[in-house]
This record gives sequence, structure tokens and C-alpha cells, in this order.
Amino acid sequence: MNSWFAPLQWLVFLALWRMSYETANINKPADSLKSFLIEKTLPEETANPREKEWTEKAVKKYAEAQGKKWQHWNEAMFERSD
Repeated sequence: MNSWFAPLQWLVFLALWRMSYETANINKPADSLKSFLIEKTLPEETANPREKEWTEKAVKKYAEAQGKKWQHWNEAMFERSD
């Protein structure tokens, strides 16, 4: 049967689980925990300048295709066909 003690057991279990995780990772240096979300440039992205051109071209083509798709959709949905 469920008792009022069950949530407390889960809380203790989760606290011990978190403490064991923290103690297992205590010796890792802070430099190894880099987040690439805040870096300005990634090393592998700056290695090939042609890849940057290709990426920009692909993004431009995708934006044009999406614009055409929405234009056709707007014409089909909101313009009167006689």
C-alpha cells in the first residue's frame, strides 16, 4: 500500500543518486566541460572555407524554396478562383 513515506523514499534515493554522480565526476577539470553553444566559432567549421560557401548557398536555396511554397499556399488558400 502507498503511504506518506513513499515520496520521502524517492527523494532520498534521488539525492543519493545525484551525490554519487557528483562525486564520480569531481576530478574532471573545468576545461573539459566546454559548451559549444556559447563558442563563437568551432574549429571544424573554420577548416574549409568552401564548406561555408556551400552552406550559405544551401540556406539561400532553402529559404527561396520555402518562400515559393508559402506563396503557392497563400494563393491557393486566400485568392479566389473563378
